[in-house]
Amino acid sequence: MDRDRALARVLLDRQGRTYAEEAGIRLADQPGPLYQLLVLTTLLSTRIRAGVAVAAARELFAAGCRTPQDTARMSWQDRVDALGRAHYRRYDERTATMLGRSAEWCRERWGGDLRRLHREADGDRARLRHLLTEFPGIGPTGADIFLREAQAVWPDLRPYTDRRVAGAADRLGLPSAPDRLARLVGGNDFPRLVSALVRVSLGQESVGALTRAAGGR
Repeated sequence: MDRDRALARVLLDRQGRTYAEEAGIRLADQPGPLYQLLVLTTLLSTRIRAGVAVAAARELFAAGCRTPQDTARMSWQDRVDALGRAHYRRYDERTATMLGRSAEWCRERWGGDLRRLHREADGDRARLRHLLTEFPGIGPTGADIFLREAQAVWPDLRPYTDRRVAGAADRLGLPSAPDRLARLVGGNDFPRLVSALVRVSLGQESVGALTRAAGGR
């Protein structure tokens, strides 16, 4: 257990930044930040590098895409241009369309407030995942991305992991069961640990380098 805790601390020190933080989202249980997380999730759900998706989110937010109302007011070309500035080119036109449709769905179905979606699920994770997949561009993988990050402000979700996180934990010799993995860090640090494990799964950190670093603690 001491070895596992040391490795978890190395992960937090080296890669313990959530994707929401990297995209400049001050995540809170409020309509604006939750919608911005939805935008980021939509971008991360395509087959494009995570760094490009994060950069695209920052460009969209800078262009004013911070609420569903603002996104709906933006022209399709403005969304395409923002994505292009981040080199999100392969899927830019399709994604710009999806973002517009997603903003409309957020307004029509949830009144622009994803806290209502959370309340409707009433603690049922399967229901929550299903409701998220009703948004254009978000499938089961996208729902997992959203919930991995949202557990930072929706504590009833914790500990939330998915197959990507469990696979990375297993490669590192850490417990892959969510409850056991969560015991390695404080509750507020768990979303950061999850993000670090996602980065391991994407090859941003080598297993050998991490285990060597943990061995020195």
